[in-house]
Amino acid sequence: MKPPRQAVTILIHKDGAVRSRSFRFPLWLVRAALIGGSVLFCLLVIVLALYAPILRQAARVPRLRSEIARLRAENAQIDRLRVEVDSLESQYGKVRGMLGADIPSQNADERLPGAPTITVSGRPPRADDNGIPVRWPLDESGYVTRGQLGAADDPTHAGTDIAVPVGTPVRAAGSGTVVEAATDPEYGMYVLIRHAGGFTTRYAHLSRILTTAGADVPLGVVIGLSGNSGRSSAPHLHFEVRQKGQSIDPLSQIQEGH
Repeated sequence: MKPPRQAVTILIHKDGAVRSRSFRFPLWLVRAALIGGSVLFCLLVIVLALYAPILRQAARVPRLRSEIARLRAENAQIDRLRVEVDSLESQYGKVRGMLGADIPSQNADERLPGAPTITVSGRPPRADDNGIPVRWPLDESGYVTRGQLGAADDPTHAGTDIAVPVGTPVRAAGSGTVVEAATDPEYGMYVLIRHAGGFTTRYAHLSRILTTAGADVPLGVVIGLSGNSGRSSAPHLHFEVRQKGQSIDPLSQIQEGH
């Protein structure tokens, strides 16, 4: 007689019911079900371990796309700004070139070798030069933007301002001795010359000084280059004439060249 097959019986009894229901499964089937469930559980764990990073990266894709779009928009704006900056730098360079702003300044105590002697209108000094300032200090008259104001003993603005490009040669209005070749907060780089008859002339807002204090200069020699140094709002030459300390209108004193 064969022994009975081993089996697993599951009894289900509902509360309040008189009868119970039972389910009987062969032991081998129960074992197969447990083994199969374990295998499926292990496979599920492996799948989750392998694909969880991929799922996380996939979830970030929409945010990354939005970030890329933002960065592209910023790069486009940077490119536009770069083009505008290049254009502004080009325009700035043209303006500096027109004004001659690239001419380096020269300290008063630094002499430039071989500075040419250039006279007003290309003419040599007169034989009867008596040292009194009578010549216009520029090759051309330029534009007088501000003249002598106030009384001679109390001038509101001593001298004359002549608008000329930076780097225009400035010449001695008369022969004399350089008293000062220096820098001042108001006048910027300037040259002060003492002439005969108690006259002095001042040439201010220079970009370069081409003489030194104590030097004897003939009429018409180049003593500096015009500029925009000191308290100045635009390139110009400030030309001042005094006699015994009293300010004189240069336009009434200078007889030639303006």
